Amino acid sequence: MLHPLEQHLQAILDKKKAAHHYRTLRLNDELLVDFCSNDYLGLSASAQLHERILSDISNLKAVGSTGSRLLRGNYALIEETEQIVARFHRAEAALIFNSGYDANVGLFQAVARRGDVILFDEFSHASTRDGIRLSHAQAQSFKHNDIDDLERLLQNNSTGNVFIALEAVYSMDGDHALLYDIAYLAQKYGAYLVVDEAHSTGTTGKNGEGVCASLGLEQQVFARIHTFGKAMGVHGAAILGTNTLRNYLINFCRSFIYTTAMPLHTALAIKHAYILLQEPTMQTQIEQLRQNISLFNVLIKTQLPQAHFAKSYSPIQAWIIDGNEPARLAAQQLQKAGYDVRAILSPTVAAGTERCRICLHSFNTEAQIVGLIETMKEING
Repeated sequence: MLHPLEQHLQAILDKKKAAHHYRTLRLNDELLVDFCSNDYLGLSASAQLHERILSDISNLKAVGSTGSRLLRGNYALIEETEQIVARFHRAEAALIFNSGYDANVGLFQAVARRGDVILFDEFSHASTRDGIRLSHAQAQSFKHNDIDDLERLLQNNSTGNVFIALEAVYSMDGDHALLYDIAYLAQKYGAYLVVDEAHSTGTTGKNGEGVCASLGLEQQVFARIHTFGKAMGVHGAAILGTNTLRNYLINFCRSFIYTTAMPLHTALAIKHAYILLQEPTMQTQIEQLRQNISLFNVLIKTQLPQAHFAKSYSPIQAWIIDGNEPARLAAQQLQKAGYDVRAILSPTVAAGTERCRICLHSFNTEAQIVGLIETMKEING
């Protein structure tokens, strides 16, 4: 028998089920073609990366870090890895976090003070929004990629520090931020730009250095968040900026101070992923990913002209299908046909913009992409 609190929780779950918003965990079906994961370059299953990690792991003196980095959890390997990450992305310093969520939450909590203002794109990730809530700053959203709306807000916020928060590549629509224009506005109004590069790390730029570095804007950005659980194929994240920012976060960032540091083998995996990313074979993989994105865009224009897609030149492609049940049904039909595509439902995305979120990878073959499009065409009618 459920206790009164559990009865209340179950009633909330039942209501969520009735609204078709209920979430469940499922195991991956290895028989399906992966059009779902964020493993854009296939590094999570890379034999080359796996072998390099295994060759060094026996040299580690411990498995766990044993505590916060401010206690006994700091070690030479994680600092070496931070230096590798910083050099690769052309930053003065990097500070590693256990996840991108920890990095975003901790950054905004630590640097934004009472009297400051955070202006964030309305499509910003939940971790950014949660970090903003933990800060004492005022917050206002601007319309997605709307330069005029952002400038209007900047003109109305003249006291305190002003931060502009955005994503280099947006996780649901896959479109790029108008970074040149926004960087110009930040400079014009003396605002501090914070760019989440989660979905551009490893995929954008000659070597996957991300949007900011590939555009030469790294010096105009106050903080960059690069995550390692997507194209890098491993786990964790880093905040990039100046040594002053790094030292400030070490002293005031709660998600860094009050957590056990990542284990040594995770730092080792990050290190080898970055070393591998700089080798010529990975440039070939990045180029193959771009060719697959181009092929997908050509095919949806010619084969699915009536379907609604978010405009994207990134690995993330969104097939917009109005309604939770239609989006869920479309994803199920794609899975039955052998393609692992997942539905993204409201309230994760706004009602009316439910979708099948399709992730392209360097390892997807032309035949797989063509087959996916053909199945989508059949579903679309």
